[in-house]
Amino acid sequence: MLRGPVAQRFRFREMIVTMRAATEPAGDTNAVIARRIAQELGVRPEQVSAAVALVDEGSTIPFIARYRKEATGGLDDAQLRDLDERLAYLRDLEKRRAAILESINEQGKLDDALRARLLEAETKARLEDLYLPFKPRRRTKAQIAREAGLEPLADALWGDPSQDPQMRAAAYVDEARGVADAKAALEGARAIIAERLSEDAELIGKLRERYWVEGVLTAKVRAGKEQSGAKFSDYFDYAQPLAKLPAHRVLALYRGEKEEVLDLALRESAEEVVGRIGPMALVIARHCGIRDAGRPGDDWCMQAIGWAWRTRLSLSIELDLRQRLWSAAEDAGVRVFAENLRDLLLAAPAGARVTMGLDPAYRTGVKVAVVDATGKVVATDTVYPHEPQKRWDAALASLSRLVEAHGVSLIAIGNGTASRETDKLAGELVAGMKGRKLTKIVVSEAGASVYSASAYASRELPDLDVSLRGAVSIARRLQDPLAELVKIDPKSIGVGQYQHDLAEHKLSRSLDAVVEDCVNAVGVEVNTASAPLLARVAGVGESVARAIVAHRDAHGRFGARKALLKVAGLGRKTFEQCAGFLRIHGGDNPLDASGVHPEAYPVVARIIKGTGKDLRDLIGDAATLRGLRPEQFTDDAFGVPTVADILAELEKPGRDPRPEFRTARFEEGVETLNDLKPGMVLEGVVTNVAAFGAFVDIGVHQDGLVHVSAMAKTFVRDPRSIAKPGDVVRVKVMEVDLPRKRIALSMRLDDEIGTKPVGRASTDNSRADKPRADRQQSDAPGPKGRDANKRDGGGRGAGAGSGALGEALKRAGYDAKKPPRR
Repeated sequence: MLRGPVAQRFRFREMIVTMRAATEPAGDTNAVIARRIAQELGVRPEQVSAAVALVDEGSTIPFIARYRKEATGGLDDAQLRDLDERLAYLRDLEKRRAAILESINEQGKLDDALRARLLEAETKARLEDLYLPFKPRRRTKAQIAREAGLEPLADALWGDPSQDPQMRAAAYVDEARGVADAKAALEGARAIIAERLSEDAELIGKLRERYWVEGVLTAKVRAGKEQSGAKFSDYFDYAQPLAKLPAHRVLALYRGEKEEVLDLALRESAEEVVGRIGPMALVIARHCGIRDAGRPGDDWCMQAIGWAWRTRLSLSIELDLRQRLWSAAEDAGVRVFAENLRDLLLAAPAGARVTMGLDPAYRTGVKVAVVDATGKVVATDTVYPHEPQKRWDAALASLSRLVEAHGVSLIAIGNGTASRETDKLAGELVAGMKGRKLTKIVVSEAGASVYSASAYASRELPDLDVSLRGAVSIARRLQDPLAELVKIDPKSIGVGQYQHDLAEHKLSRSLDAVVEDCVNAVGVEVNTASAPLLARVAGVGESVARAIVAHRDAHGRFGARKALLKVAGLGRKTFEQCAGFLRIHGGDNPLDASGVHPEAYPVVARIIKGTGKDLRDLIGDAATLRGLRPEQFTDDAFGVPTVADILAELEKPGRDPRPEFRTARFEEGVETLNDLKPGMVLEGVVTNVAAFGAFVDIGVHQDGLVHVSAMAKTFVRDPRSIAKPGDVVRVKVMEVDLPRKRIALSMRLDDEIGTKPVGRASTDNSRADKPRADRQQSDAPGPKGRDANKRDGGGRGAGAGSGALGEALKRAGYDAKKPPRR
């Protein structure tokens, strides 16, 4: 029986709990759910039960993963996220099961056999299949036929095909009841049979799975759409088995249909069905024991099956399968977005160095912002080195003065319009600053325009023009990508596939979880962090984050973690969740700058006593700490996992999990697509990774695609195992399609030009519907838009992944109707 807050939340009726207890050994819905999740995750039920209890108490996933390892048996954040998602699904399943049981019971139709089948159903689809015969509905043809007394006719013909249908139907002709002739009687009997078949849960399940295995999705271009829909040309005449369709192609096909370029259709087999009896109708016949043995009624039964399939069953099953395709593709799209976002957020920070941010443009000028080591804006300017003003020397002079005046050591250049020209300007600046170590880096400006126009930017930089705020963001994201990017809606950062087609709640939930995990993995300095960064700390939220900043502004820096309890709205439960992830450097207690939770400070006291060393001497003393055994310092509250974490944290307090900062060097003289030649080997930065390969910025205003087949000399199952967003890689230019603005690259530098296709691109990584030159991998193929704040045109061209390298692949013998070989 459900207890406590779970019982209050879901309010299962006592009847349902009693029914469940009759069939489940534990007699507890929570226990049933825990066992199922444990089986799916490959862990013990008691681990899941403990995690579920913590979640229900209000604990956050980062807190549970890091500070409750004893309770959960060491479940990590990824397992806990999966657990949380499955917990929500299974609880919804139980709630729906309860409602269905109650509905059928109220109808007086709930017998023991049906109850057992409903209790055994493991998915919502299976539950709905079982419920279909009992679902309230409007008056159907089958119901009308029953009212006309035709059910005995249907039973007779279906149960004994040796009878002649016409002769048997003649006995049921009754104009008073709406049965004008034998034909009408047979049609009524057929409607009854069709309804029975459509309500047979076992049959529906069998047909659905068979169709999934053998069915094919086809696409045809709509008449007259060949030119306007050229971005979907790879799918103008396309067919592929449902079970083998990659997620990115499903997203592309559905987008093509949504834009009224493609007509999609499901076919029950690879071969066209000729006649009325296809593979699925034969499945129905076998399921029902119907066969063509030459008896008078066999043909009528087979016709009834074919009619039932065409008019009722196929429609609902194809709708289910289309939804199944979409759900799987959507899940994959969300997963890719989340993984890429994680890599981007955990990219190497340049650190606390004075940085100049350059936001490039032509007519409106290059916006300049200098921020100090803490990210504070110390100077701004706008220079006009490019067309039409072409004030190159004046721009160099202005930038030189800023570098000298503020001790700039890093230059961050946004990668939008005029990026390469501005990069050249920065190169001359670096060369001219003799004796000063100055480094220039091109960084992604994805989402900078979104931040610039946001309410938070208005509060944070109230005295700066919107156009200059973008330069500030570009500079800060080089210093610390995580701290700056959390100020932007994750969906605006631009590392996803078809994000506008994905369910808003599903995408937001996943991306918010990624941001939360990344922020808590790195930790947050409470005395300098912005409110958006603090809001992502476990248990904090926006209101408490604002309260922390307000308290800091009013009373000065926090000297200790325990001082956070003085913040309005930050109670003990919130403190428990967040304290371990907040850092206070230079405070009263050195442990406050580490990942050791305040609740575990007594454990550190025992360690200090056991070693005889002062805390400040012990911190960082690897030799001493590695010689200790965690078992020496455990107690009833803190076991070996926690003590081991504490010892590791003392060795490297506040360690940053992010990699060391590294930059890419773009080739001089290679600035546009026209400068590229097959065979060139270039250095670039991975901007996005999809299921079919990786997109690489090589400095020509247009990302190139390294197809998964060209990422390594061995088979690559997951492109992310080879490259992640932010990685610096060397690639070889294999092909340049100037009219379509596409670049085929290879990470296999010894590949020979023209000897084999690099692979098949896709329509899911281009950028038509995104604002500005934000380098966002948007959803639809086509030319890239411009920032609303930059009206001088330009952009960086269509997305690199907007389809195959068509003609080259055709010449290589690629068949678009078949999946690519790797």
